[in-house]
Amino acid sequence: MTYKGVWTLSEQKHGKVHSVSYELLNRGRGLAEKLGVLLSTVLLGYDIPKTEIQELIYRGADRVYIVNHPLLEHFLAEPYQQVLTFMIEQYQPEIIIAAATTTGRTIMPYVATNKLFAGLTADCTVLDIEEGTNNLLQTRPAIGGNILATIKTPKARPQMATVRPKSMKPAERDPSRAGEIIAVELPPQMELRSRVKFEGFVPDSSQGIPLEDAEIVVSGGRGLAKGENFALIRDLAGTLGGGVGASRDAVDRGWIEYPHQIGLSGKTISPKLYLACGISGSIQHLAGMQTAETIVAINKDPDAQIFRLADFGIVGNLFEIVPVLIRKLRERR
Repeated sequence: MTYKGVWTLSEQKHGKVHSVSYELLNRGRGLAEKLGVLLSTVLLGYDIPKTEIQELIYRGADRVYIVNHPLLEHFLAEPYQQVLTFMIEQYQPEIIIAAATTTGRTIMPYVATNKLFAGLTADCTVLDIEEGTNNLLQTRPAIGGNILATIKTPKARPQMATVRPKSMKPAERDPSRAGEIIAVELPPQMELRSRVKFEGFVPDSSQGIPLEDAEIVVSGGRGLAKGENFALIRDLAGTLGGGVGASRDAVDRGWIEYPHQIGLSGKTISPKLYLACGISGSIQHLAGMQTAETIVAINKDPDAQIFRLADFGIVGNLFEIVPVLIRKLRERR
């Protein structure tokens, strides 16, 4: 079989394309240009507005494969797997990348192992093409984030990988771009099925501002000493109009809920401003916030790892510094 082309898996919710789809197109464009092939994206859903589909062309896709079916309106693993497997067998892309979201982390292993027997690397931070072989070089943190491992799949095709969201900027919008939109018709004998039924969506209200969308994030770590002191972090975040984050250590101690965790085993974010309060800066945590535009660290240990990455560092007791910051910010406002 001749496998050719780079594919990304676009995501949609309630008919609106998720911004992570544009991040993937940015990554995919670099891979496609090195291989000299087209960049395509796959969008599964039901009655998705044409403007949303066209936006994928403006963001860098040469082709958009759209599959329209009622069972694809919401993410359900079984029908998504059926459709993606059919499409891969039909069009034979060489590379497929998806976001390491709930959707990507669920569907990509399912597709890779169900019939294709393809290689899959999860949570990549860097993707590149190996000169001479055209193999996909898939780099991801390993051994608790202490090393970066580069993995390749020299024999199995397609080569599949998931990429952590917010690890790259979304592709720029270019309304002058032209591309092809292909409405994929499923075979009449192909009956989509799902043993799971979508009943409804209940948003997580514990976070206030979702970390992935927040332009400002204030995080607390072990330096807070106890869970009650997260009220100080929430107060500063509220004053700045930002979200509340946490280190894994704080979450493991039960001081705050898991949805606030930032790092390799939590969320990857890329806000305009990141304030780390009482966080030493383990490699695991840094991997989740190092793409922030501006990083401010408050820690009483002058040798804390976080200061090596921070743009601004304050050495001192956070219980003395943070209340002053809150007071000064409120006075300015």
